[in-house]
Parts: sequence; C-alpha cells; structure tokens
Amino acid sequence: MPELPEVEALAHHLREHAVYRPVARVDVASMSAVKTFDPPMSALVGRVVTGAARYGKFLAVEFADRPDEPLHLITHLSRAGWLRWHATASTTPPKPGKGPLELRVHLDEVGGPGFDLTEAGTQKRLSIYLVPDPGDVPGIARLGPDALAVSRDEFGELLAGHTERIKTLIVDQSWMAGVGNAYSDEILHTARLSPYAVSGRLRPEQVDALYAAMRSVLTDAVDRSVGQGAAELKGEKRSGLRVHARTGTPCPVCGDTVREVSFANRSFQYCPGCQTGGKPLADRRLSRLVR
Repeated sequence: MPELPEVEALAHHLREHAVYRPVARVDVASMSAVKTFDPPMSALVGRVVTGAARYGKFLAVEFADRPDEPLHLITHLSRAGWLRWHATASTTPPKPGKGPLELRVHLDEVGGPGFDLTEAGTQKRLSIYLVPDPGDVPGIARLGPDALAVSRDEFGELLAGHTERIKTLIVDQSWMAGVGNAYSDEILHTARLSPYAVSGRLRPEQVDALYAAMRSVLTDAVDRSVGQGAAELKGEKRSGLRVHARTGTPCPVCGDTVREVSFANRSFQYCPGCQTGGKPLADRRLSRLVR
C-alpha cells in the first residue's frame, strides 16, 4: 500500500509534469471507484492543473484556475492502487471493467500526456472523489495530524492515555496520518520497540526513540522517493525496507531471523533480537494468546 513517502513522491511527480496543463478528456473505467457524482468527472474538461498535494495517504490533484470554483481530484490508492504517468495514451475510451484501469486523465490533448489510476487484483478498494474542498472527503475529514508535522511534545500527548498496542495505534489514520503497515514495521524496528508495547505506557526515553525513528524513517524514505519516476517508486520502497516483507531473512542490525505475525488478512514483521529481547511473539494463527 502506498504510504506517506510514496504519496508525497507521486504528488511531487504531478507537480513536475502536470501543472499548467489543461484536461482534454477524462475516461472513467470503473464507476464503482468514483465515490462522488456532483460535479461529474466531465467537469474537469477544460480545467487546468494548478498543483498536487498529499493529505495523509490521500493524493489530490488541484484545479484552482477558477478561484471561485476550485476542484480537487482526490484518490486513496488503498492496498493495490497506483498512479501511472503516460506520455501518450490510447484515444479509444476504455471498456469498463476490463483490466486494472480505473480512471484516465488526458492532458493537453486526447491521446497526449496524462495519468492513469489503476488497481491490481480482484479486491477493488481504490476510491476517487471530485470535490470543491478536500475536507468534503470523509476520510480526509477524519484524519489526525500528519506524521511529519507533529512535534515531540505533541507526539507524547497523542500517545498519552491510549491502551492499544503501538502497532495498532500508529497505523490508525484518525490518530495520526500517513503511516501504514510497512513503515510502522520499520519505525518500530528502528526504535527497538515491540509491536505489542502498550502505547500509553511507554517510558519517556521510549517515546523519544519512537518519535526520532518515525521522523528518520519517513524523512529518509521521502528523500529517496521524491524525484523518482512513478514507475520506480514501488521498487525504491522495497529496497529501503529492513524488516517489513523480509520474513526469514537475517536482521541487518543484529543478525537474528526476522519473524512474522499474521492476523485477519494482514501480517507484520519484526526482529526478536532488536525488539522483543529475543522472544518470538505469539502468532494468532497458532495461538489465541498474545504474549
């Protein structure tokens, strides 16, 4: 799933390539992905891209060329969605339901440059909105503060009083926006914290370590990602991960074997040597007790 660094890089890519270009046509290939109906997607035709922004893990393309009628094309890429930039595109409108294409935006002219919103797999969760204000999108309205905008003191206040495991809390977008499953694994590994540590019971030095890890992991990932072409971002993300999706490999810090815990349809990875005093965590697939 694209998280804060990748969405920030996609917004940067659009600012570099799409700004000042008019919309020639919008092809909707999946009506179920479009969550708004007024204004229709056809309202973008003739509008000029004026910017791109990130709200947590939401990506927004801005059309403020008419200050009294701003529009924002916003998408949440979910687990398998992506934005693909193209220099040229087919002029034939896509057939609904065929292939991974969800939405195509032609810029300058039909068949010219632009971008596609795509989603792989059969579980279609990508969502698209066209709204006058980003706050009109329910998911954006519920977002907590951005992970790269909070101070150390604000971070401590956010943690205080919570009884959730830190792994659960740090990916809760209404608590803090931008961090997902992959980078939460990396942050907790860098901070040398168990995913099962109780959020509100962390000692001050643990909060310091967690905040510093969050800043460094996300900032480093943004620095690596921004400037990369949209097609290269997934590989860039994978290359920078130390424990996430590395089950069974040696930890690059201590050499212990990276382990995995699975629950529902998700899993996370951690290093026992770095994070749990060498003790493997109970996997819910094998035990109903979580130690």
